Amino acid sequence: MTGTEWFPLRAELADVLREGGLEPTTVEQVVRRALDEDLALGPDVTTVATVPAGARATGEIVPRTAGVLAGVPVAAAVFEIVGGGDVEVTLHAADGMAARPRTPVLGVTGPTRSLLTAERTALNLISHLSGVATLTRQWVDAVTGTSAAIRDTRKTIPGLRALEKYAVRCGGGVNHRMALGDAALVKDNHVAAAGGITAAVEAVRTHAPTIALEVECDTLEQVREAIAAGVELILLDNFSLGDTRTAVGLVGGTGVRLEASGGLSLDRAAGVAATGVDYLAVGALTHSAPVLDLGFDLRA
Repeated sequence: MTGTEWFPLRAELADVLREGGLEPTTVEQVVRRALDEDLALGPDVTTVATVPAGARATGEIVPRTAGVLAGVPVAAAVFEIVGGGDVEVTLHAADGMAARPRTPVLGVTGPTRSLLTAERTALNLISHLSGVATLTRQWVDAVTGTSAAIRDTRKTIPGLRALEKYAVRCGGGVNHRMALGDAALVKDNHVAAAGGITAAVEAVRTHAPTIALEVECDTLEQVREAIAAGVELILLDNFSLGDTRTAVGLVGGTGVRLEASGGLSLDRAAGVAATGVDYLAVGALTHSAPVLDLGFDLRA
């Protein structure tokens, strides 16, 4: 098969993706790109050589370790796109649920060649996304009892941002901006280029008066300047716990929200959240999440 011959998703699976907040066309693009990579040099030679053309089988994706699921319908999409109307998929679990070892989360039935061609791409996606969800849940659990939310960043794998941010939501986190145009984040280099925080904020307000605006601050003096400039959200970059508490006091009653970032770790999360910040921004959710171990078990 070439990339132009992949089948579209069934309407039922597309609806499941939409209900979870994933655009089916985005998922299809990711899956087709991954499959084209696998088959760039020709068909799956091992499968074609060892499996008769008419053979059929069933298979299941099964967690080997515990965690949080994300990407079950994405994995299903891989099998559907490869096998088209000849592959039947059954979702045994929903994203956000606990992954339990030896408890199947997805079942498939169809031509054996199609199932084996789709296997690795499906596992790559569900394992990575479930790893993101699992790590996110660990951070969310670490700040339980505080008012802070765990938030992702744009430190995502190119081409997978929508899926990774979806996985963060499956793990109980919340999303930062999706791209560079849906919110403004004035960072240190923007401050340097504009000539100061106030000047940078004024420039953004002139260019995009209604857009959400966040400013990164390295010092308490910058926090004071950002508050005076009328920002809605301040990112505290590598602040100590003491300075974070001071910053929380500075914004008290102003409506300005605070986001802690930099130098964060799971063992420090509760302490940072207890200062009263609104968010902990954790790039590791997407750039450093270990995969969750899931396997594909075939029964011919």
